[in-house]
Amino acid sequence: MADEKKLHILAPVSGLAMAITDVSDPVFSQKMMGDGFGIEPSDGQIAAPVDGRIMMIADTKHAIGIKADDGAELLIHLGIDTVELKGAPFEIDTAMDAKVKAGDVIGSMDLDAIKKAGKKTTVIVAITNTNDVVDHLDVTPGEVKVGEEVAVMTPKAAAATSTTAATPNKKESKYAATARQIIADVGGAQNVNSLIHCITRLRFYLKDEQKPDDDTVRNIPGVIDVARANGQYQVVIGQAVTDVYDEVIKQLGPGYSNAEGTAEAIKETQAEAKDTSFWGTIKRWTQALIGTITGSMIPVIGLLAASGMLKGVLNIMTTWFHLSTTDPTYVIINAMGDAAFYFLPVIVGFTAAQKLGSDPVIVGIIGAFLIYPSIAKIATAGKVSGTLLGMGVNASFFGLPVHIANYTYSIFPMIFAAWMAAKLEPWIKSWMPLVLRMIFTPLVEIFLVGMTVVLVVGPLITVLSGAITSGIQALLSLTPMISDAIIAGLYQVLVIFGLHWAVIPVITAQLSSAHPESVLNGIVSISMIAQGAGALAVWVKTKHNPALKGLSISAFISACCGITEPAMYGVNLKYGRVFVFASIGAAIGGVVNGLLGVSMYGFTGSFIGFPSFAAPGWAHNPGNFAGFWIASVVTLVAAFLLVYFFGYKDADANAAKAAPKKKRLGKTVE
Repeated sequence: MADEKKLHILAPVSGLAMAITDVSDPVFSQKMMGDGFGIEPSDGQIAAPVDGRIMMIADTKHAIGIKADDGAELLIHLGIDTVELKGAPFEIDTAMDAKVKAGDVIGSMDLDAIKKAGKKTTVIVAITNTNDVVDHLDVTPGEVKVGEEVAVMTPKAAAATSTTAATPNKKESKYAATARQIIADVGGAQNVNSLIHCITRLRFYLKDEQKPDDDTVRNIPGVIDVARANGQYQVVIGQAVTDVYDEVIKQLGPGYSNAEGTAEAIKETQAEAKDTSFWGTIKRWTQALIGTITGSMIPVIGLLAASGMLKGVLNIMTTWFHLSTTDPTYVIINAMGDAAFYFLPVIVGFTAAQKLGSDPVIVGIIGAFLIYPSIAKIATAGKVSGTLLGMGVNASFFGLPVHIANYTYSIFPMIFAAWMAAKLEPWIKSWMPLVLRMIFTPLVEIFLVGMTVVLVVGPLITVLSGAITSGIQALLSLTPMISDAIIAGLYQVLVIFGLHWAVIPVITAQLSSAHPESVLNGIVSISMIAQGAGALAVWVKTKHNPALKGLSISAFISACCGITEPAMYGVNLKYGRVFVFASIGAAIGGVVNGLLGVSMYGFTGSFIGFPSFAAPGWAHNPGNFAGFWIASVVTLVAAFLLVYFFGYKDADANAAKAAPKKKRLGKTVE
């Protein structure tokens, strides 16, 4: 390819240039915003890196978008997390749609003011449409002056980026081609009543909503995703939504536009994004937390479902085929089924780090440290040498008394570890010399994050677990119908945060007594069946998502085997209302369970554990066994119907896919 076709990108500021992977912000360093480079500035004057047109100026002045003459879209991000400074240290010397030449001064930044505010001054240049236009980007690191060449972009071959399949006119712009194909794939102009847009989506009002094929529209170049909500067919475009909207209206005609509806949609979405009220903040944090938990678990849900079914088969073999738990066959199969759960902190550490933008290997190693045999031995040995804030002191650290918790099977501590690592990594990179980062960044990160989890998070969970244990024991003293309903309805909430282990000591004490039976374990069994029923309802109602359909039925089977994680994290929490109504169904089953006085005589619950409900001499007194089946079937039916009619609709799957992709816990990428 001839050199004149390459895009020569100049330094927007004087300073030390680096590859984008060395930038102290995981959103940019992992190229989530595209390929590019960073510069640690020595001067605050900002220049245009290419010839082009100003296509975006952030309200907070911390970011400027330029569309190069060859079609590359460059984002110049001034500092890290500087959106929080609300424009104070920046001056913009250009305007929207202004033509600029490479080297033209377009603004300035007050480096001292940014540093005093505790923010990094790194200037980042990212090619936001990398996938569309970049074949290769060569960056030259080192000292550079404003206006000097830093990078050379080799564009993709014209054939690779051509949209002629949807473009009858070879000179038609990218946005016009996207608009033309969207119109065709939503059913043509004859299927469109009107169109509005918000800050990221085209919102079509269609005559026949069944005409568009979601996968076809989703695969159009320039389209991120689709959703069906509020009687609209929504096509997610992103920051170029206005350009695509203008082209759609140009091709459809002005009669299809609705300026008032568009203004209202933009106002609503901006208000949602800027809602700083107490409940608005709680809602965003809750959504971010649940999204992080489910996003971290989704990659391993299939594995957990398979492990759950394997353990169910093993239970059948020990119950009906008299396989001994000491038999090597049992030991081998049990290890297969248990491995995913035993090493869950390592697996979730890795996937949560991918979700939150920290180093997956480092966080995975932190998970391995927490379940390391000698650490687990301290937690499970039961040796206590005093108390600290109500906890048993079972170890010392540099002479200080500490409580070591058991992290096997845990999820939430690892999500916290991934979040903390994402915050620490940029800070470590800010002062760690580049030549030392490979060795000392993992060292510092593992020590600080690992010690925080061990010394703070673990003990906090232990304190909460103790309070929950006391609360459950108090609930069990109430009328059975009331206590069973409350515990069954809320038990799976404890599972989300790993606090359900507080229930185990109570169950163990009940089953270890002179007359072993556990009312509490029977209630837990009810909650398992309810979550499985929720996944079953999703399976029955899903029509257009084969992947979700397959996941939900395997999650139901796994829940029947006593393993609810696939249903919880793979389906129910992801779609919100499914979890809520399944939990209500569990509460209804709890009422019946309490009314019939059902108890358990073993540890294995759900449908696979039905032998655990056969009381000694049950053939002469089958009431408890029959009560189990009645309460379980009532739970299954109640949870299924509640989710089927109120908790889920097929469009929810598309709505979930269209959710913002670049959110991190507590922070939205600007």
